[in-house]
Amino acid sequence: MGLLAQLKTHFVLQLLMGFVFVVSGLIINFIQLLTCVLWPINKQLYRKINTRLSYSLWSQLVMLLEWWSGTECTLFADQATADKLGKEHAIIILNHNYEIDFLCGWTICERYGVLGSSKVLAKHELLKVPLIGWTWYFLEIVFCKRKWEEDRDTVFRGLNRLKDYPEFMWFLLYCEGTRFTEKKHQISMEVAESKGLPKLKYHLLPRTKGFTTTLKCLKGTVSAVYDVTLNFRDHQVPTLLGIVNGRKYMADMSVRRFPVENIPEDEKECADWLHKIYQEKDALQDLYHKEGTFPGPSFTQPRRCWTLLNFFFWAALLLSPLINFACGVAVSGSPLLILGFICIIPDKSSIAIRRLIGVTEVHKTGSSYGDEGAKKQN
Repeated sequence: MGLLAQLKTHFVLQLLMGFVFVVSGLIINFIQLLTCVLWPINKQLYRKINTRLSYSLWSQLVMLLEWWSGTECTLFADQATADKLGKEHAIIILNHNYEIDFLCGWTICERYGVLGSSKVLAKHELLKVPLIGWTWYFLEIVFCKRKWEEDRDTVFRGLNRLKDYPEFMWFLLYCEGTRFTEKKHQISMEVAESKGLPKLKYHLLPRTKGFTTTLKCLKGTVSAVYDVTLNFRDHQVPTLLGIVNGRKYMADMSVRRFPVENIPEDEKECADWLHKIYQEKDALQDLYHKEGTFPGPSFTQPRRCWTLLNFFFWAALLLSPLINFACGVAVSGSPLLILGFICIIPDKSSIAIRRLIGVTEVHKTGSSYGDEGAKKQN
């Protein structure tokens, strides 16, 4: 292991990066709170400001993937699809198999200039998570409890509010509803069999209600649906902790574009269309496992420097007073102060950072998907 690789695994460096992310996030959330006075006066100005504030936070995570770990994302798409990326409102369908699939999605959003305005359907529990949920709240993310009777009005109201969004918007959907695990896959395929649907090998059965509702509400705003299928070379199983430790992954993403006018308007036909898309995604994954690549031409959109510059700005702003304080503690010569700074502060910061990481871990996220034991435990 080289010197640089060893430095990336060093606890102090990771702690300082985590400190910058957490404190900058709290500052950004506070500024976002202040911008709420703009909403009744100039809604579009509020949105443009919050798009950039959200970018300033999320791009720090993208920086970890692109610059810290050096992970590469290769796209497989025809030229017509590549030419449209980032130049229209769109719904993005993503598979949900890995801890960092959201980061790979955000990386593509960043490279095409839509990271700050990207949207998701998020589970309601995330609204309580500092930084992540709070930032999404100000960004008009639609939160749902995954109970359609309770979510109907909230989802329709939230989606309809986005129809006049001023920035190009990508609405990212994980139609499987939860991350892939063998146990969830077994349960999902039992459901598929009971409904007479073809079984999937690499995906869970898509939940169609979220997709059909999003498409219905945003029709006239979004121009296309992009199907994105993600996999990693050499059978890598990436984790967020691996990214934090500077491990490099090689991601491949197959991208297919479907104009909205070619997708059925009828809800049942639209749901059938989505099931067909997932059967095609499964065939793509099967081909990838056999040949180690997706079909079609490939290209890599160059990473941009803005994520790195943004992190350097926050690091310079926040670490300077911290380092000065640490020097003051050292000069004071007080054993109690020194012990507290060395032991207590890093420990508390580490706990906060690890809890944020824990939000993304496979065994801690997602719904129980028919697992009655898990539901009772929750």
